[in-house]
Amino acid sequence: MSKNELPKDYVPKNSSMARNEEEIKNLGKQMEHRRTGEVLKEEYDKVPDPIQYDKNNE
Repeated sequence: MSKNELPKDYVPKNSSMARNEEEIKNLGKQMEHRRTGEVLKEEYDKVPDPIQYDKNNE
């Protein structure tokens, strides 16, 4: 195995997909309770997502 290769059974610590159905259900529940952009802006005075593109930038 060279320096840049990973073993076949390597599991990343982040950025990995759900491993089973139970984990998928838990992630779905988390998404249901996520605050919307409007709630973040009104109640917490936070910007929900940075502006990626603006027509004025053309």
